[in-house]
Amino acid sequence: MNDNTRSSVDPQATRGFYPRLGKRLLDLCLTIPCGLVALPVIGIAAIAIRRNSHGPAIFAQERVGLNGRVFRCYKLRSMYVDAPSVPTHEAAQATITPVGRFLRRTKIDELPQLWNVLLGDMSLVGPRPCLPSQHELIAARQSRRVLEIRPGITGLAQVQGIDMSRPQILAEADLRYMRSMSALLDLRLLVQTVMGGS
Repeated sequence: MNDNTRSSVDPQATRGFYPRLGKRLLDLCLTIPCGLVALPVIGIAAIAIRRNSHGPAIFAQERVGLNGRVFRCYKLRSMYVDAPSVPTHEAAQATITPVGRFLRRTKIDELPQLWNVLLGDMSLVGPRPCLPSQHELIAARQSRRVLEIRPGITGLAQVQGIDMSRPQILAEADLRYMRSMSALLDLRLLVQTVMGGS
């Protein structure tokens, strides 16, 4: 990525009212009630996970967040405990538990990340956080200043079906989101995700 792309990013994309304050307020206003609704779902899923395979129901994995800071991202466990820590698109089907396949298909495995949103590590909408080992994607995001916004549970790239197997294309989608970020866009992406658009 050349300097022209870096300089073409509107400073207001990260410094305006919505990115600095409005987005966080929207996250809190939606996450608190959604978290209360999600608690029994997480509880039922946790019981199913424990009955289906050995190990904890919820696991934490290091991910790259705001300004490149590494944080602990929480998920319902969808893989066997001895499975290698790899990006989702690289996970072998044999390492995913039967319950895990359902959780991934329905996105229920992502619900514990509502806690990450409350902590301020994540936003409801934003670029999906990657593993520290995904160097190409991190570099692509750094060159586009994408790491200047919080990662999200869902985002534009996910709704458009772009996964982490295409780092440059994914980073471009993240940049498009950052340039057009607004409350209306975030709400639209959340609705599309709930309706199965991701």
